[in-house]
Amino acid sequence: MNEVIRCLTERRSVRAYTGRQVDKETLEKILLAGMYAPTGMGAQSPIMVAVQDRETIKELSRLNAEVMGNAGDPFYGAPTVVVVLADPSRHTYIEDGSLVMGNLMNAAFSLGVDSCWIHRAREVFEGSEGKALLRKWGVPEGYVGIGNCILGYRAGELPQPKPRKENYLYRV
Repeated sequence: MNEVIRCLTERRSVRAYTGRQVDKETLEKILLAGMYAPTGMGAQSPIMVAVQDRETIKELSRLNAEVMGNAGDPFYGAPTVVVVLADPSRHTYIEDGSLVMGNLMNAAFSLGVDSCWIHRAREVFEGSEGKALLRKWGVPEGYVGIGNCILGYRAGELPQPKPRKENYLYRV
């Protein structure tokens, strides 16, 4: 089987991580794949913020959990979080950011790194604490959260795929 197709069909969302950090060289390759995701009219509306600082990840986790109304760790102990944001003045900003997220997760898997898309980035960065983080990071005003791509190495086996639903594909 073609290696790209194999990665696309075998990648799974992982929700349990060891503490092993993603090394700089591997992370750079994953981020490069994110930068080359397709965007509407090639406008490149998304930006990424790569976070490996434990205290910042704890703060992001807390803010994300508060959106859900609990105190758990929605990042499942992952040692790296890539926050994907996009410029809402672009008509395709949600699609653009989603394609970045997909590229990040698929590139990670191809390099032996596990991942999961964690939602609620929009809500986190609409709040005052989230906006303060964006200012601290130097992100221009107006960007909105698309998703958090958690990265790391799974604790345990790769989850099994769910069966594909009937009528997933129609041919005309």
